[in-house]
Amino acid sequence: MKKFIWFIIKSIPSLRFFYETRHTQTPIRFRMWFFQKILGFNRKAYWPVHFTSIVSNYKNIYVGIDTSPGYSPGCYIQGGGIVYVGDYTQIAPNVGIISSNHDLHDSRKKVVGEVKIGKYCWIGMNAMILPDITIGDFTIVAAGSIVTKSFPKGHCVIGGNPAKIIKNLEKEKCIPFKNKFEYNGYIRNKDFELFRKRNLNV
Repeated sequence: MKKFIWFIIKSIPSLRFFYETRHTQTPIRFRMWFFQKILGFNRKAYWPVHFTSIVSNYKNIYVGIDTSPGYSPGCYIQGGGIVYVGDYTQIAPNVGIISSNHDLHDSRKKVVGEVKIGKYCWIGMNAMILPDITIGDFTIVAAGSIVTKSFPKGHCVIGGNPAKIIKNLEKEKCIPFKNKFEYNGYIRNKDFELFRKRNLNV
């Protein structure tokens, strides 16, 4: 019966992502898709988002291959400014990514920034990334960290409040990889640039 269901899914192009992402880090599962696209929790986001997470202004958010900010429960992904999340980066529960903030002297004014997270990163549970931050490839952000400055070189573990380098990683031991089927959220990677040009600000 299970093989038959997968055969049916594979034969419907608009649902093929269920099958083709099933062995990835962020598989598209029916329950998440149903809550998002049918019931309307974060419906406009073009990548899988848990119904308890909040995504604002998806047009300012770029998600790379096999990465889905807000896939884990309780995240807050704020697209007031530009948010860029690189390929194969994973984000734990209750993570906040903030790309804009209030003016120090007038809270009615918004100060727009940018957050750029590289490839193959891991953002630990309850971490907070503030505006105007760049995090390089292969950066691990320890659970509970508050990232207030950039770490553009990557290949390190950062942690604390404010976050600082805890450990530098050996680049030759950091292994890049690729999925057999590559998706930017619900969109096949080969179709993503066209979608990006038509729909996103980033």
